[in-house]
This record gives sequence, structure tokens and C-alpha cells, in this order.
Amino acid sequence: MAATTGTTEKTETTARTLGWAWVVLVVITVASWRLAPAHFTDTVVASTGVTALVLVLTYIKARVILRYFMEVRSSPRWLRIGTEVWLIVLLGAVFGIYLA
Repeated sequence: MAATTGTTEKTETTARTLGWAWVVLVVITVASWRLAPAHFTDTVVASTGVTALVLVLTYIKARVILRYFMEVRSSPRWLRIGTEVWLIVLLGAVFGIYLA
């Protein structure tokens, strides 16, 4: 019976963690959407600062998705490091292309 209780507690903790991860993803999505310049002015002008901020929020979102929904947090170390490096290189390349 004790094994069942431990499993139930782990399942509840995992469900709670996934719920909070989902809430964080929703908040970041809404925040990114609100950062669009069209919400403040009639003319839309590209902004390097806003783009950088949105890419940082994108990094956080991708990291939450990878860790909590794709379960990279419990994977081998090489995979955790590989996904971090991949995200940094990818978003760095996107920002570099934006600046070019």
C-alpha cells in the first residue's frame, strides 16, 4: 500500500508541476503578444529591444517545454546540455539574421 501512496504523491506533484509550467507558458505568450508595437502606436516600427526581449521569452518558453513536457530534465546530461546549446545557437542565429 505504501508504494501506491508514493506513486500517487509523485503523480500529483508531477501534475501540479505541469500545471504551473503551463501557466508560465500562457503568461509568457500573453506578455510576448502585448509587447507588439501595434498595441501602443498606429505605426509599426521594428524595435531591436523588443525583438531581443521576445527572443529571451522564447528561450524561456522553449526551455520550459523541453524540460517539463518533453522530459529532458530527467534525461542524460549530454542531452540536457545539447538542448541548451541548440536553443542558444538557434535564437542567436535568429537575432543575428534580424540584425543583418
